Amino acid sequence: MKDKTPFLPGAVFAAAVLTVLGSQVLAADGRVIEAGAGGADPDPDAPLVALGPPPIPLDNPQTEAKIELGKMLFFDPRLGGNPSTPCSACHNPYVGWDVEAQVSFGYPGTTHWRNSQTIVNAAYYGKLFWAGASKSLEDQAKSAAGGAVAGNGEADMMEARLAFVPEYVERFNAVFGDRWPRIGNAWRAIAAFERTIVQTDTPFDRYLRGDDDALSEEQKRGLALFTGKAQCSECHNGALLSDEKYYNTGVPPYDGWQDEGLAQVTFRYELYAKGVTEEMYRHTKDDPGFYFRTKEKADKGKFRTPSLRYTLYTEPYMHNGMLASLEDVVDFYDQGGGENEFAANKSPLIQPLGLTEEEKADLVAFLKSLSGEEILVDEPVLPDYQPLPAAAKE
Repeated sequence: MKDKTPFLPGAVFAAAVLTVLGSQVLAADGRVIEAGAGGADPDPDAPLVALGPPPIPLDNPQTEAKIELGKMLFFDPRLGGNPSTPCSACHNPYVGWDVEAQVSFGYPGTTHWRNSQTIVNAAYYGKLFWAGASKSLEDQAKSAAGGAVAGNGEADMMEARLAFVPEYVERFNAVFGDRWPRIGNAWRAIAAFERTIVQTDTPFDRYLRGDDDALSEEQKRGLALFTGKAQCSECHNGALLSDEKYYNTGVPPYDGWQDEGLAQVTFRYELYAKGVTEEMYRHTKDDPGFYFRTKEKADKGKFRTPSLRYTLYTEPYMHNGMLASLEDVVDFYDQGGGENEFAANKSPLIQPLGLTEEEKADLVAFLKSLSGEEILVDEPVLPDYQPLPAAAKE
């Protein structure tokens, strides 16, 4: 298949520079376009370009005080059903801002059923979660905190807990003007913090900005494979290296559903909760993916293209963690993907590649250039509960 996605080396990059304007971006030619992958044109043939600043929604501007509050809330277990599942439980900075397991941790007494995605560069996505169920970080935070097998939190209870923390009362008032913390503003603060967890200074970005020595010769050969023989850039394109479309690539079902009772119960719950037919509920043994949102048979087994940035730290891979390493990912696509229950929907783009062992090594080397230094932060000191002042009870 002919490669349709060129990359922009060195000096050519300047022609594609994008300037962020709220939730829109201003292109170099003066066009105002919707912010997609770091401001990249959502054209499926978008070239590979360096990642710029993340788009900031006009209704939730960044401030230092809001970011600081959001960081505290990101690590605070009060935002969940019980003090066990803060955002950081499933998005741990020390293991890639996700979970180093096939599927994410669940609320106590449950397990999750999909792989935890890193929040690094999540600010650039227009579609959050594996099936694009949320369109913003604000909505994603709300959904994760309230999800039955995730945070399992009730909005009124979480809001009440925050009201019994004087420091939060003061901070919410200063940032949002709240008399006491409003849960919707908690999600806005967390989203503001997450928009600071970005990485735009990788070897690949430096190469695109003109530093020819930023990539090794092995990585340069891998880049040529990425945009050529290996056909990776058919879907992993633009600044985020994701077209944000949905594909069935043949990823096999999560193996935990074969012999883990709790995982089986969770999977059946999700099938029921998301409204499948009785036949599917009784017989489906694989994740229907995007079908849950569209109820179209053609969408069974499809998942949104993930970004390849920061993947050096985010193993295992795929929506169910069934591939343990970058080498496994390259082998998977080299053999033409795999097989799952929804084989009829497998993308025609997924074909055997015929890569040599040297080419596979070059491609893995290039994939590693898409990650810079590991992003770590100091965990905040969380404030204590105190009795609600008499004036606040009136």
